[in-house]
Amino acid sequence: MQRAQKHQVPGSTPGIILHYQISYSSENPILNNKVEFPYVYRIISNELSEVDAIMSMFKYFGWNWVGLIVSDDDYGYRARNESFDDIDLVAYETFDFRISYRIYTAVYTMAHALHELYGTMTSLPKSAESLHVYFKQWQLNALMRRVKFRTTSGDEINFENNGDQPVRYDILKYYFFRLGLKIIKVGSFDASKSDGNQLFFNNSTSLWEPYFSEFVYSNCSEPCIPGYRKAKIEGKPSCCYTCVQCADGEMSNITDAQNCMKCSKYEKSNSGRNSCIPRNLNYLSYEDQLGATLSFISIILSIMCAVILGIFRKYRETPIVRANNQYLSCLLLISLMLCFLSSLLFIGRPTQICCILQQVIFGIVFTISLSSLLAKTLTVIIAFNATKPGSKLKKYVGTQLSIILIIVCSLGETVISAVWLACNPPFAEADTLSDPDYIFLFCYEGSGILFFCIIGYMGTLALLSFIVAFLAKDFPDRFNEAKNITFSMLVFCSVWVTFVPAYLSSKGSRMVAVEIFAILSSSAGLLGCIFIPKCYIIFLRPERNKIKKHRYKMECDFQHFIFFFVEKHS
Repeated sequence: MQRAQKHQVPGSTPGIILHYQISYSSENPILNNKVEFPYVYRIISNELSEVDAIMSMFKYFGWNWVGLIVSDDDYGYRARNESFDDIDLVAYETFDFRISYRIYTAVYTMAHALHELYGTMTSLPKSAESLHVYFKQWQLNALMRRVKFRTTSGDEINFENNGDQPVRYDILKYYFFRLGLKIIKVGSFDASKSDGNQLFFNNSTSLWEPYFSEFVYSNCSEPCIPGYRKAKIEGKPSCCYTCVQCADGEMSNITDAQNCMKCSKYEKSNSGRNSCIPRNLNYLSYEDQLGATLSFISIILSIMCAVILGIFRKYRETPIVRANNQYLSCLLLISLMLCFLSSLLFIGRPTQICCILQQVIFGIVFTISLSSLLAKTLTVIIAFNATKPGSKLKKYVGTQLSIILIIVCSLGETVISAVWLACNPPFAEADTLSDPDYIFLFCYEGSGILFFCIIGYMGTLALLSFIVAFLAKDFPDRFNEAKNITFSMLVFCSVWVTFVPAYLSSKGSRMVAVEIFAILSSSAGLLGCIFIPKCYIIFLRPERNKIKKHRYKMECDFQHFIFFFVEKHS
């Protein structure tokens, strides 16, 4: 029998390797190696199992700020330096209360083995000398493994295959008072039981009296609730930390989380930072107040176009309708109505087909509107110059030139749109980076250059219409549209010049709303500047829409000439 000394393992000294040794204090796990230590037995469990038992108790009570008391031997030094690497020791004492009891158990164990060996002597003299003469020490090995008895305190002693005692511990409460030391068993640990049932505390026994009246809280820091993570405090033990709330887009759903977990790009953290929730989708929808307002305005303006078209159809024989090329006026009204309706393609959740149609349809339809204005103004200029003697422009007077001009101008816009769709068409895109709370759904232009080429092409037509209308604004005609067209082109250019910086500085639904506003306001400018004055004359000033009045000043009324001249050459 032997107690391990500092840095010494039983059975490792030459000359005693083949001697039976029953250790009452060495808990070194190396003794489990039965090749090197075949005859070493322990009446105490190895140190690793005791560490497990202690750690189980720490976890049970939730302690991380404790004092550790170990014996002044190999186990004590290993426990201090290795077994509890994750625990900062704040108290370290050398103390052992049960050495004498273990010595008694070791002696009693050897006595049981020798007694059984003595009982196997049937034909030999039963004396100590006979045991020494007829039996070798190694023959005691099988008997030692079969030893099983209970001590006077009720502890069961037996050895497993590795020569260790089964892992069972009593949990004792020590407290000092004037008359001495009192020890009370308050629980136990049995490694042979299933997980969750290994640790037991006696509920009938007060764990904390007489020093405490309630559960002992022994933590350096308060636990970090879900939504927070632990942050180490410099210069403090690892169990001392501060709680830091997870950042936006991160969360923790456990207590005392070491790190926060990032939410996916389609999720955000809730206000408590303890879970991830879907991010809000941001796009211009019909349910939004802004989307509903814009769609309502679009429908009202398209209805106005249809109503004015009906008015022009009804009053098609009046001078004011016939003098301004009723066919081009009807085409312009239809194209403006389609422009208003095309803005509805921009409202709602973006899809691939909508992204393609909204830009292409608007570009082509609005180009037809601008081409119609350009054709109307050129017709006035050509007709005016065709009145001069010997003018070769007479052959260009009529509707054919207008139709050809509209087709050619629209074809240019169509070619740009076709190249755009073939090279890098628009597509639905989700922006997850601009705002942590929202996912912006929008139609990405694909090729920004071709997108602004379409806008630039329409701007070029508008500029040409403005120049031509400005040249014709002083022609002698009470029905001359040049002034109205000039003003409408100023409105158009003002809207689309301010559109570019506003569009580039907006995001999400606001970006789409800016483009819809530009479409509606520029189209409404054309509708209001060109057709509202005519409706005013038709309904409120009908005396100005009389053929007699028109013919009365034929000598100075240029438009009267144009009216008959165009009718003749159509």
